[in-house]
Amino acid sequence: MRTHVSSVGLLIHGDPALSFNYPEHIARASLDALPSQPGVYLFRDAAGVAIYVGKSVNLRNRVLSHLRTPDESQMLQRTRRVDFERCGGELGALLRESQLIKQLQPVFNQKLRRLREMCSWRLDGATPQLVFARDCDFAATEGLHGLYGSRASAQQALRELADAHGLCAGVLGLEPLARGRPCFARQLGRCGGACVGVAVAEHAARVSAALQPWRVAPWPYAGPVGIVEESDGLRQVQLVDRWCYLGPRAAGRKPAPARAAAQRVAAQFDIDVYQILAKPLLQGDLTLELLSEPLGNTSSGPAGAAALGSAPATAFAPSRRARSFR
Repeated sequence: MRTHVSSVGLLIHGDPALSFNYPEHIARASLDALPSQPGVYLFRDAAGVAIYVGKSVNLRNRVLSHLRTPDESQMLQRTRRVDFERCGGELGALLRESQLIKQLQPVFNQKLRRLREMCSWRLDGATPQLVFARDCDFAATEGLHGLYGSRASAQQALRELADAHGLCAGVLGLEPLARGRPCFARQLGRCGGACVGVAVAEHAARVSAALQPWRVAPWPYAGPVGIVEESDGLRQVQLVDRWCYLGPRAAGRKPAPARAAAQRVAAQFDIDVYQILAKPLLQGDLTLELLSEPLGNTSSGPAGAAALGSAPATAFAPSRRARSFR
């Protein structure tokens, strides 16, 4: 039944479930149980294996929209039931979805998988150096700029930055330089001459300024924090440490010291968690339970968010983050 105005002027809201024919091979009870609150949902096959994980502010409407989508027929044919987990709000659902996709590796989720070659440009001097997450702790390292899924994507991003700002590709290490010889752009009149010793200090300053919008903010606390969300009577505290999502805990309960220590050791920088949380956390937009003191070397609030900037289009940014949260 569609939403319409009755003969007496009342706005009648249609229930999508009333005019919908449920697929007979998907357990009806699992669909009827879906609430209209935020959370994550899992499409499972006959063996109980999760084949797709999603999130929504309205679980029932979102799952029913899947069942009406012809392009998803292959996934729907393999689905036998739909499970769900309620979350305290939008952020909790985003974090839990990312965590489940990495843990379960559903066949129909194409994004948000763990990056084994995640890298970033570290500026410590005049020339940025490419560093990999396997070699340094991205959550605690100062001077990182941009997050990438491969060496090639990082180099392409820096090359485009050099072109946009008139920087020397030779000094940036993007092309080989023979001693005393200018770079190719210098020969075309597009380089200021840093490759041959002209205005070297000025070039270094321009490199730093050009990279600033890509800055990766270190984790601003000495340990984990709890992000508090509440929706329709469900209150959750999402634990996050070192830009890594540790999972929810029951309100009013704190993890045992031994477990908390083990979680902190296991916490590793997660690019998706960073992209979800960095801006609202640094702007002070979240309700937090401070389980540890803020660090003095990283600013929070609007100034911290301004320093964070925004990643360029060529930086690694999972496409799912660009999708609307439904």
